[in-house]
Amino acid sequence: MFHSFFPQPKLFFTSLIVWTLISIAGWYLFAAGLGASLGYAPVAENQQPIDLSFFLLPENLWFYSYFLLSAAIFCAAWHLIARSHPWKLWSIWGSALIIFVTYFGVQISVVINNWRRPFGDLLVNAMEKKPGITVDNFYSLMWIFCQIAFLAMFVSIMTDFFTSHYIFRWRTAMNNFYMSKWEKLRHIEGASQRVQEDTMRFASTLEVLGISLINSVMTLVVFLPILLALSHYVTELPFIGPVANSLFWLALFWSAFGTVLLAAVGIKLPGLNFRNQRVEAAYRKELVYGEDHAERAQPLTVRELFGNVRRNYYRMYFHYMYFNIARNFYSQADALFVVFMLVPTIVAGAITYGIFQQISTAFGQVSNSFQYLVNAWTTIIELLSIHKRLKAFEAAIDDEPLPAIDRHYLEREAGVVHVDG
Repeated sequence: MFHSFFPQPKLFFTSLIVWTLISIAGWYLFAAGLGASLGYAPVAENQQPIDLSFFLLPENLWFYSYFLLSAAIFCAAWHLIARSHPWKLWSIWGSALIIFVTYFGVQISVVINNWRRPFGDLLVNAMEKKPGITVDNFYSLMWIFCQIAFLAMFVSIMTDFFTSHYIFRWRTAMNNFYMSKWEKLRHIEGASQRVQEDTMRFASTLEVLGISLINSVMTLVVFLPILLALSHYVTELPFIGPVANSLFWLALFWSAFGTVLLAAVGIKLPGLNFRNQRVEAAYRKELVYGEDHAERAQPLTVRELFGNVRRNYYRMYFHYMYFNIARNFYSQADALFVVFMLVPTIVAGAITYGIFQQISTAFGQVSNSFQYLVNAWTTIIELLSIHKRLKAFEAAIDDEPLPAIDRHYLEREAGVVHVDG
């Protein structure tokens, strides 16, 4: 799954994590301070631009340069190490491009969040009929928003276009690799489905999860400092009182609670999804044999195979029922959590409506990033079930023992009966 597209996957991803940590440490220990001394000092939170000039801030230009230099060093090193790998341009340089563009897209969200404060305050002042407010004030801010929105649309569309090509190249790499080993793989249950459908589903599912993960990490990098800066507006929390960096700790607690909750109630789902693919494949395969051989797909056999399908679906319905109860309970509570925690601050009149909008948005961004597992759990379950099926290919290619579930299938085909069927 990974070896076909990435050069030496274990070493590649390990080195990526190590280099990322080195780059982050280098930024905070050296590069950020150097930039400030060279005239690239950061602008205060309440003085951030609300228009496209945000991207031309000296601090942002300095960070873009540092990011691109770090990425270029890593990619160039691996380009030399994997000079003979056929997919190095897409897997190495393409990955770096996706990460950078995703970061830039998150920065667009920061500009929109900056824009919310003056617009929210202007809206409240207009409703309170305060003097000096004209229609031009609104139209001016709305025009600024349109510029940001059009940039966001362009970046999003082009990112999706490139990512789709990137993921299809990954699928192509898997397909070519598996087909080159077809003689070893053709005896595995549902081999044709695993090559055609599972690689397609693996690629498309990974596209969703991968982009979401990168976006979550980048959102944390960008919005955490903003959330920490906005925390000084929060005077106290219900039942707790004043807390330093309160918004950060609230986001961390609430996200961790949701992640643990859904991971606990959804622990059985990956196995059930995998079993569902297996029983569906067995039923489909018997029907395909029945098209060419009259002795296959007999009523008794088909009834038994479809009975396996029915039982597994009923089990899935039950387990998804209580999983959805927990997920919907958490989602509904999530909509009110930050407002509930801000009630003492709102009553004290410590924030304006525009600042409240900024806090709500920043908290939501950080909280959603921490809630990556919560938001993506059903997709992760699907990916894990696909991964289980493709692992059998990995085992067959490497001449390793097949997973138990596939060994039982092959033995059953050969006439060996197990107690569990």
